[in-house]
Amino acid sequence: MERDNQFIGQSGAFLDAVERASRAAPMNRPVLVIGERGTGKELIAERLHRLSTRWDEPLVVMNCAALPETLIEAELFGHEAGAFTGATKARVGRFEEADKGTLFLDELGTLSMGAQERLLRAVEYGEVTRIGSSRPIRVDVRIVAATNDDLPALADRGEFRADLLDRLSFEVITLPPLRVREGDIPVLADYFGRRMAAELDWHDWPGFAPHVANELEKHEWPGNVRELRNVVERAVYRWDDPGQPIGYAQFDPFESPWKPFVPNHRKSADASASAMVSNGAASAAAPDYDSIDDLRAAVDEHERTIVEHALGRHRWNQRQTAKALGLSYDQLRHCIKKHGLIEASE
Repeated sequence: MERDNQFIGQSGAFLDAVERASRAAPMNRPVLVIGERGTGKELIAERLHRLSTRWDEPLVVMNCAALPETLIEAELFGHEAGAFTGATKARVGRFEEADKGTLFLDELGTLSMGAQERLLRAVEYGEVTRIGSSRPIRVDVRIVAATNDDLPALADRGEFRADLLDRLSFEVITLPPLRVREGDIPVLADYFGRRMAAELDWHDWPGFAPHVANELEKHEWPGNVRELRNVVERAVYRWDDPGQPIGYAQFDPFESPWKPFVPNHRKSADASASAMVSNGAASAAAPDYDSIDDLRAAVDEHERTIVEHALGRHRWNQRQTAKALGLSYDQLRHCIKKHGLIEASE
């Protein structure tokens, strides 16, 4: 698993998780990595391998959710020729491939109960048996598993084997979501922005306009670091003036006035789901009205944010911005002067 494995961040929650991984790495014990999508579970797994005594042996990766249930056991444990339809020759499984090294099982919570039972035996006794064979094979494999599921809750409901969970949870590393990593969003955004600027052969890195930097800080980042990277790199490559700070970032790449038409029968079916998402987003983004003690200042700040965002989106073309906001050109000019935005445009 070769990837860009740099850890970028300075928040205490993030550094604590990295430190815990570093301490667990030399231990020849299973480790569970828990975290939301995009928090870096794969990077932690690679760190656990590279800092262990197995660093020069294979690091084998298997995404348990990427295969149909009927093939997972064959992938994990291998099979003999003729074991099932289509098995024309023998094949080693991931456990045998990872012998003396590390096996990283991503999306562990999606494993079937049958695969969990065989995995438990492999972890417990260090033996695997290929499908279609009665001869066990000794393997020396360290298990690192990752999931964004609540495994203890799944175990309580009988959807995940409690004995397997006990066996795999020697150490559990829970990665913090980006929204709680204080101070890390601007650091990561600057890193990804500079890297994209270099890829585009820009001579200098102009940084982000203040209103864009503020939007990046306030976003909830449900996709965490992976989502932030996409937003930043998209904003940089779309920006036409490398001499000016990045003035617009699109958070939803699917946002468009020309979205495909959705038939009425599908609209009604999707209505409840979209309402739930919208309500969640609205509540997350809702301002703290109790903290407002100056209504006029709060309204002015909201107006400034809207105008700044629209100006950035339209590359500071004031006529296009005025049209998009439903203002006359003179009204927009008044807003720009009122909020002192002329200096920013220049």
